[in-house]
Amino acid sequence: MHRVRVRVVEDALDANNTIARANRADFDRHGVTVVNLMGAPGAGKTALLERLLEDPLPGVRIGVLEGDVEGSLDADRLAGLHVPVTQINTAAGFGGECHLDANMVRSALGTVPLDEIDMLLIENVGNLVCPAEFRVGEDARVMVTSVTEGEDKPLKYPLMFRACDLVMVNKVDLLPHLDIDLDLLLHRIDKVHPDVPTLVVSGRTGAGVDAVRDWLGQLHATRAGARV
Repeated sequence: MHRVRVRVVEDALDANNTIARANRADFDRHGVTVVNLMGAPGAGKTALLERLLEDPLPGVRIGVLEGDVEGSLDADRLAGLHVPVTQINTAAGFGGECHLDANMVRSALGTVPLDEIDMLLIENVGNLVCPAEFRVGEDARVMVTSVTEGEDKPLKYPLMFRACDLVMVNKVDLLPHLDIDLDLLLHRIDKVHPDVPTLVVSGRTGAGVDAVRDWLGQLHATRAGARV
């Protein structure tokens, strides 16, 4: 029975990866750089997106694909910044999944204006486990972790940290009010994913967000160069 379950999981991941490659081909055909933004509920993913979109990258048109189990609260917040936003609810037709997979993203591509954007930021469903297991066709995966989550999360959820190309440590404006050792958190991130780029940021104050813009700009330039 255990071997059968393993085979089923492997088949599901293989099918997901096949669809992810099809998504990636569509993104490349339109010249769109795609970032999969992951993190726990309440880590501050949407707040950081708001900060980024208030002063977008020069010459880079950004769109957002917003993933939630239900509702459109985050999508409504971002739509107010006059960028194209597409909502995916996993409760509608996908069983209330705690992550976005390649098929869910593919189901929404018909409503994403790929011809009108240069970069697509996918805000995944808030979760520290499942999103790391499913590729969606992205160029890069970025994780948001917040200091309010404590220093133990890299050790308890290592796959999420290992799966990412960048880790943003958010809500550092709250450090004076918390019993949190930022250096220990950064050390543990490096322990589970050695040398992963790490940016210390605050969605509330905007601290560190310019460095995030620079990282995204470099990613887009690199991917655009690779497509030539």
